[in-house]
Amino acid sequence: MLIRPFRPADRAVVEHLLTAAFGTPATTADSPPIEVGLNTALLGSDALLPHLALVAELDGVVVGYCISTRAAIGEAEALGLGPIGVLPGHQGHGIGTALIAETVRVAEEHGEGVVVLLGDPAYYGRFGFVAGSELGIASPDATWGEYFQALRLAAATDAHRGGFRYARPFDEL
Repeated sequence: MLIRPFRPADRAVVEHLLTAAFGTPATTADSPPIEVGLNTALLGSDALLPHLALVAELDGVVVGYCISTRAAIGEAEALGLGPIGVLPGHQGHGIGTALIAETVRVAEEHGEGVVVLLGDPAYYGRFGFVAGSELGIASPDATWGEYFQALRLAAATDAHRGGFRYARPFDEL
């Protein structure tokens, strides 16, 4: 498996991947999952960090994807991770794990302080993510509870406490 940066030529493949990963029986070309539109908006936003938009290739085929964009905790910069998806036929084979591990590695390499996401604590806990509230990070939506998670990296400071704000495209959902 190869993890590499997203390229503009990957756009259609990633849209298909996110549709397959998040779609329901009611999903149509005219009504894709919300993650597809969100990802398109993130890729076109000033919050895009190209080195943190990653794809996983298996035998030359894109089978996984994740993106982290510029976010904030109070006045401190942070990362908002998501969407992340793996083609259904390839789930459970470590592709999501590899994408998360590479995201954390690249974030550390670039001196990021905190990565925040909304997801299953049982899955993301194995990477060191904990409820944001345990780190003094307030969720934009209190109903998210323990699903609002954060991971402090080596460059985290005391400034990484307070209210979290995703990139603007998340507000437009």
